[in-house]
Amino acid sequence: MSSVVERIAEQIKGLGLSTVYGEATELNGVHIMPVALAFHAFGAGEGRGNGGGAGESVNVNLNGEGEGSGGGGIAASIPFGAYVRDIRGLRFEPNLITLIAVATPLVWVSGSVLKGLARASRKRRR
Repeated sequence: MSSVVERIAEQIKGLGLSTVYGEATELNGVHIMPVALAFHAFGAGEGRGNGGGAGESVNVNLNGEGEGSGGGGIAASIPFGAYVRDIRGLRFEPNLITLIAVATPLVWVSGSVLKGLARASRKRRR
């Protein structure tokens, strides 16, 4: 029996550049290659057991048995856009939904910082 870590490693070998740069396709003379941010994280566990005896501080008889297993993980891909090659040349076309999703918190934080700086500047003048 192979370990949990070895089995997970075998399954994620294929994750790599193919998940970041998608399959290039051609549509009406336009070459398109999708681009995404891909990430994955996995956990594992395993166990064995033997031995036994009674616990000294707890009145429990421990049978000499055990086994274990484990697993878990997450994988995600966020589409950023696509490289497009046509008669106008090679360019990057962003995914507008992702762009808005990333820009919204960035604009909010920038606005909050500017607001704080303006307040600090007014207090300093007084």
